[in-house]
Amino acid sequence: MRYKASQRSRARIVQQRLHPELTGKILAAFYSVYQELGSGFMEPAYTRALADELSKLGLKAECQAPITVRRKHRPVGIFRADLLVNDVVLIGLQARAAIEPAREMQLMNCLKATTVEVGLLLNFGPEPRFKRFVFLNQRKKASFSLRH
Repeated sequence: MRYKASQRSRARIVQQRLHPELTGKILAAFYSVYQELGSGFMEPAYTRALADELSKLGLKAECQAPITVRRKHRPVGIFRADLLVNDVVLIGLQARAAIEPAREMQLMNCLKATTVEVGLLLNFGPEPRFKRFVFLNQRKKASFSLRH
């Protein structure tokens, strides 16, 4: 039992160390946009506003980044991430009353299908909320790429 607990502790430490400065800047930008716009807009408005704020911070923020999903080295589909920041953090945006489990799964699947290891799900709802996800490349089974 002690072994499993220390293994989980190490995993949490690794997750916290992945891009902490970058995710901190992204979250600061998220709260800045939320403070200015509040809730009630459609998701594309928040996506553009957040991308603009991130660009002002000197970060590369790509809206609707195309991601190719591959299975056994063959492309099986393409989907678009709401935002890809500096090619290392995927951002999922929503404007709902609460963070939806379906969006959590969508972001995790996106992380599984790419070399990106960190994702942030940002909710521009009545209260600003976020969740951080980490899926290490060493745990991934699929063949992946960020572009098609």
